[in-house]
Amino acid sequence: MAEIWKENVAVITGASSGIGLELARRLAAEGAWLALGARSAEALETATEECRGLGGRCIAVRTDVALQSDCRELIDRAAAEYGRIDTLICNAGASMWTRFDELADPELLAPLMQVNYMGSVYCAFHALPHLKRTRGRIVGVSSLTGKYGVPTRSGYSASKHAMAGFFDSLRVELMECGVTVTMVYPGFVDTPIRERAIGPDGKPLTRAPAYESSAMSADECARLTLDAAARRRRELVMTTHGRLGLWLKLLAPGLVDRISLRTMNRAAKR
Repeated sequence: MAEIWKENVAVITGASSGIGLELARRLAAEGAWLALGARSAEALETATEECRGLGGRCIAVRTDVALQSDCRELIDRAAAEYGRIDTLICNAGASMWTRFDELADPELLAPLMQVNYMGSVYCAFHALPHLKRTRGRIVGVSSLTGKYGVPTRSGYSASKHAMAGFFDSLRVELMECGVTVTMVYPGFVDTPIRERAIGPDGKPLTRAPAYESSAMSADECARLTLDAAARRRRELVMTTHGRLGLWLKLLAPGLVDRISLRTMNRAAKR
């Protein structure tokens, strides 16, 4: 894989922590040229220095993917610095953990759609002319909730379904120009996004209920993601439970609903 990523110009959103940071670390160690985007300028600068220390070239661009102007600036800075873009990794995300009927206001879900869906749309739109020239890669970091609905995650699931539908459509549109689209669907991953998930009042919960022992590490998620991207795979469902759930959804959808509800109820009690 190292030869694939050596001097590969990769733009990563949500790169200051969690999966995005692990993706950046792995790519930097393999000699990639990185443009990292995230909202926290301080955390982003720390990530950038670490990636340089690992052997990669790296620039930091403070980016709120909910703003098209920020996404355009991230892409423009990357292209200006390196002269091209080979890979776009849409990883930035926002989450929730509350029942829809407990929300104080449905408008609280709008930022999830803006970050998870429109953030990917904005970055893809501005990166696409560059990616066509290099026959590059787009990688979308989604979630199992982008495959089927999960209780307490309604707005998050909707935004990830939208992201999946967008990139599935884009993949077909780009088949003749050599740009590939890889969608990855992790299960629970041990990242800060879980602590920042919004509750009924729209404020971060600080600790999202989940099974800590069963959460995949961000490093393992990054490894699987880059392996799928290197192979230009269409998609990757990362867990055995996730793949089994997709089969059960076809054969016994009601059973999947009951299992999902029981799982979330147990998680909420922890």
